[in-house]
Amino acid sequence: MGELEYLVPEDNIDIVGISDTWSDEDNQEAKVIPVYKLYQKDRKRRVRDGVVLYVGESITSSKTENLREIDSLTGMLWMEIVEPKGSLTLGLCYHPSDQSSVSLFLGLYLLLKPPGLQALVSQKPNVVIFMADDLGIGDIGCYGNNTIRTPNIDQLAKEGVKLTHHIAAAPLCTPSRTAFLTGRYPIRSGMADFGGIRVLQWTGSSGGLPPNETTFTRILQKQGYATGLIGKWHQGVNCEHRNDHCHHPLKHGFDYFYGMPFSMMADCQITQPPEMAAPLRIRLWSYSQWIALAVLTLIAAKLTQLVPLSWKTIFLLAFFGLLFFISWFSSYGFIRYWNCVMMRNDEVTEQPMKVERATSLMLREAISFIERNQHRPFFLLVSFLHVHTPLVTTGNFTGKSNHGLYGDNVEEMDWMIGRILNTLDNQGLKNSTLAYFTSDHGGHLEAQQGNAQLGGWNGIYKGGKAMGGWEGGIRVPGLFSWPGMLPEGTVIDEPTSLMDIYPTLVHLAGGTVPQDRVIDGRNLMPLLQGFVQHSEHEFMFHYCGAYLHAVRWHQKKSGNVWKAHYVTPVFQPEGAGGCYELRFCPCSGEGVTHHDPPLLFDLSQDPSEAMPLSPDTKPLLHAVLRRIDKAVDEHRRTLSPVPQQFSVSNILWKPWLQPCCGMFPFCWCDKENDANL
Repeated sequence: MGELEYLVPEDNIDIVGISDTWSDEDNQEAKVIPVYKLYQKDRKRRVRDGVVLYVGESITSSKTENLREIDSLTGMLWMEIVEPKGSLTLGLCYHPSDQSSVSLFLGLYLLLKPPGLQALVSQKPNVVIFMADDLGIGDIGCYGNNTIRTPNIDQLAKEGVKLTHHIAAAPLCTPSRTAFLTGRYPIRSGMADFGGIRVLQWTGSSGGLPPNETTFTRILQKQGYATGLIGKWHQGVNCEHRNDHCHHPLKHGFDYFYGMPFSMMADCQITQPPEMAAPLRIRLWSYSQWIALAVLTLIAAKLTQLVPLSWKTIFLLAFFGLLFFISWFSSYGFIRYWNCVMMRNDEVTEQPMKVERATSLMLREAISFIERNQHRPFFLLVSFLHVHTPLVTTGNFTGKSNHGLYGDNVEEMDWMIGRILNTLDNQGLKNSTLAYFTSDHGGHLEAQQGNAQLGGWNGIYKGGKAMGGWEGGIRVPGLFSWPGMLPEGTVIDEPTSLMDIYPTLVHLAGGTVPQDRVIDGRNLMPLLQGFVQHSEHEFMFHYCGAYLHAVRWHQKKSGNVWKAHYVTPVFQPEGAGGCYELRFCPCSGEGVTHHDPPLLFDLSQDPSEAMPLSPDTKPLLHAVLRRIDKAVDEHRRTLSPVPQQFSVSNILWKPWLQPCCGMFPFCWCDKENDANL
């Protein structure tokens, strides 16, 4: 048995090591390369001779001086057992409460030594992700809000790591979630378009997350995880017929799905005014009324013999008007039935959904998923319908916050998070679970009803939802908690992305990211655990639809974070902080301003983007812009043509693709039992 000894500390880390040799039954010597466990100085202790096995992506090192080559899951080096007929890679962690002999363990290995074995004990963490919808970074306590109570979200920050420079890959739901699931900019998947449509419009359309995209949940499935999605999907459902479910969560790596295949909207609540395509619907209704008025006028003129028209002409005009009315009213007139749908796996359970009980049903499903899968590694994505309009809030929280209905909705979401975290704790899963909280993009500034603000607050950051470049549309909360594995109360101000979740979770699950495509995300574990000081991101590209609006340059040596804006939206009214006349800022056309040279900001000194730099204030301005332009050229060379999911043919409502729980078009059902809530 080797002797424990402290080696020379490097930086702020103490290192404990052990080595040993032994012989197998054929008297052939096998060599053990030293294994090192890293301890922070404030947790320094002498470790007794016990071993606990961990599994992960192996990293072999035969040199004690190569102490930086570590596995970010366990914070340790790995060892390799070298044999005449091959080698086996194992990870060892010394644990003071385990008195098993290292020699005994290695003896058992030599006795059994099953071929191709890479680990004896699996130690994969459970993962629970909480994703809010349209939440502003300034809406929760740990990011500076003192009017909305979010104790459970704030607790995640106290127990773990808070990211203050966490960026969504798009400022709207569908493309941002695509990037989150695939680890790739949405333009690579065809989920970004040069037209005016930037999100999926219908449950019954053919656009959606392409089947050839590999989500991280698919990889987790292959690594033995139970995978579940509770809540919002908004990545499409069908391609060619009603039941092919080519875009459905079950086709993208989820074992279980309960929630909305689309998104919460005001149209789902009978008492609310229309939200989806409201200006278009007003125009279409006006056109229909004008056609009807024209037909009635011609009939009156014909009867009074004022106009010499044939009845055939009048009939054709009336028939055209009827067809026009049916063509748009069959879709827009029944939005609540077509889009406000709840599903359990492949089955429609509510059509239309009862929005007032969605909170209770989702919470019940999330807790049930954890309880069913507590004895195996699981991944659960809780994709909230909160805090998207119409801000459906139960009676227990209505009127309770100091921030109106929006604050009530945020506080209810926080309560739901607390219930789920308590379930993990009660089941003894807290220490083996990585919890992560975020939002899909920034708050919706223009969401208003009279004088009431229905959208979020983005703190000091300019802009909001739908704005591809300004920080308020894309800077989101990022909170990680994993007791014993992540340091408590840590704040990291390095540029990170929602796309980073992909390689991070794949790594933790012991998988490998796809090698046949560009993955834009980076593994966050070394940064979260403090093994590295800087994010791996150098450049980040900020799209509005398929238009590149801004680029971020993380200059690691100087510590500066530069941001160049090529295109910015024109705020209405002038001097406002959003596009209040349009409700959503456009990406192109007359509603934007092109900048040549680009506007340049130093986010490390001016995070609110209040003062663009000039050659007078920053002599190196042109050099910075040249480097960013070069990065843009390099980035564009990595893009490949792909089918556009937001093309006209893909975004139209198609009756034959509409999920329906009855005989179409008589789609109505309620398969949930209120008594069980």
